[in-house]
Amino acid sequence: MSSASTAPRTFTLSDFDFELPELLIAQHPAPQRSGSRLLDGRAAPPTDRIFRELPDLLQPGDLLVFNDTRVVKARVFGEKASGGKLELLIERVLTGNEVVAHMKVSKKPLPGATLHLAGGAAAGGFDAALLGRYPDADGPLFRLALRGPAGESPWELMERHGHLPLPPYIERQQAGGNDPHAGEDSERYQTVFARAPGAVAAPTAALHFDDAVLARLAERGIERASVTLHVGAGTFQPVKTENLAEHRMHSEWYEVPLATLAALERCRQRGGRVVAVGTTTVRTLESWAASGQAAGDTSIFITPGFSFQVVDLLLTNFHLPKSTLMMLVSAFAGYEHIMQLYRHAVAQRYRFFSYGDCMLLERPRA
Repeated sequence: MSSASTAPRTFTLSDFDFELPELLIAQHPAPQRSGSRLLDGRAAPPTDRIFRELPDLLQPGDLLVFNDTRVVKARVFGEKASGGKLELLIERVLTGNEVVAHMKVSKKPLPGATLHLAGGAAAGGFDAALLGRYPDADGPLFRLALRGPAGESPWELMERHGHLPLPPYIERQQAGGNDPHAGEDSERYQTVFARAPGAVAAPTAALHFDDAVLARLAERGIERASVTLHVGAGTFQPVKTENLAEHRMHSEWYEVPLATLAALERCRQRGGRVVAVGTTTVRTLESWAASGQAAGDTSIFITPGFSFQVVDLLLTNFHLPKSTLMMLVSAFAGYEHIMQLYRHAVAQRYRFFSYGDCMLLERPRA
């Protein structure tokens, strides 16, 4: 057999494209969290199920690992001193009153400028001083010092004046953040076990869990553990290079607690399987396995050919064409299998993206 016939396939961006009817992009959550659809894609052909059936698809002794990050009201509207409108998406809180943010504005202000947010301090809001770019002088983000009128922390200012940063494909959000569905989103774009504030996007595979499903999992003898990865806005950034090796992955902060490390060890000792809830959990666990670091920043880019060390099963929503998440799930379950599952999901009118349905995948054994 020639070496060419056994060489691994080289994937390009176009390999992860597919036709997605716009009407399948979910604009609202399902009426009940666990009433969403679940595509059981562990084998071919796949099976159409309802999410509340998940406990019966897992085995006693398995370990479910969740991302317990909490979405913060990181979108803040304001204006420059000149009156020009702007929008901030606060990506990370640094030390003291400093933050890092994306800025949407017609003309970027210069370092030293004062921004008036939520009306500015004179109108009940707050101000911010633009310190420069981040992470370096040519970085894509901006570093700012927030100035609350009573010395409030960035977390307090976001909670009081910010808006929930829904993904760009949820189109009902109105300019200025005046969204009639804000009440629904404040509940449903947050997991029932969200704990650690810091994300600008929800770990969406976990949105399907409710108290009844969690109780049923416990009854089945399925253990639970948590990691934290603060999902950044980079999760929505498209890949623009046909050569995947040229893509610069965004960085996110993660932590794997000692209790979770112990739970992973117990799971392995009893012969259980590690079930990651969402791609952010996969990225966290595999970053820890690759680096040996239980906390830090990760820019791990998982594409076909990646060698998984921790995760055995994956629960995940349906992702955007040409996205890094399509590449991750293809690496996990096999490219051809994933593309077949997506064709089935489109044909059967599954709901896509953050408020959409989900699927269960199993990593093939070598």
